[in-house]
Amino acid sequence: MSLLAGKTVVVSGVGAGLGHQVAAAVVRDGGNAVLGARTAANLAKSAAEIDPDGTHTAYRPTDITDEAQCEQLAELTRERFGRIDAVVHVAAWDSYFGGLEDADFATWQSVIDVNLLGSLRMTRACLPALKAHGGAVVFIGTQSSVAAPSQVRQAAYAASKGALTSAMYSLARELGPHRIRVNTVLPGWMWGPPVKAYVQFTAHTEGVPEPEVLGRLTGRMALPDLATDGDVADAAVFLASDRARAITGQSLLVNAGELMR
Repeated sequence: MSLLAGKTVVVSGVGAGLGHQVAAAVVRDGGNAVLGARTAANLAKSAAEIDPDGTHTAYRPTDITDEAQCEQLAELTRERFGRIDAVVHVAAWDSYFGGLEDADFATWQSVIDVNLLGSLRMTRACLPALKAHGGAVVFIGTQSSVAAPSQVRQAAYAASKGALTSAMYSLARELGPHRIRVNTVLPGWMWGPPVKAYVQFTAHTEGVPEPEVLGRLTGRMALPDLATDGDVADAAVFLASDRARAITGQSLLVNAGELMR
């Protein structure tokens, strides 16, 4: 039997990278994927690539800072497929850089509103359907919330995702009696569009070959290759499936062994 046969999974933050890979993995493993993101064109493109005849996908433009839009995505899922078995939270604001001294706390508040509160809004919108059968909530966090990288400063992003991981423990206790599991995947450097762009930009700025920049990253890993967004997607789909039925309140690093805990 396929890993997600008969299951329906809501995926937030579907664009060209990890969100697309998660939705694709859901359909590949026999499930239905309902895609949410702010940009309708990205959703349509992703759904067409994953599921050309539209049998196993649905989508709706969704801004997770808007509670009504979260509820509308959950309602679309119930109307189309009759149930929600899991929600995977990929939507995030990860493009604000800097530390404390140069912090714009108004922007920090916006980052937290997306990364922490947005994920909680979307989870709450899915709760009535999740309670009906039990299921899973999977947050996508970041290795940066437990070990700051030396290459870039993303203090606001790390803090918001660290708060989300802390919230996971409370949710795992609160929702466990309903047989709803809550876990987090913590990617490190993940080969996909954002890291490709970082490698290209750094190589161009420093006037060095791209493999040299990539080698600086892989040189810190226990394994000789970076994890990919597909690897992170596979971990998220596993945690969304019944094969993880006894796993809750856990954080799983997917980072090629850069950091071990």
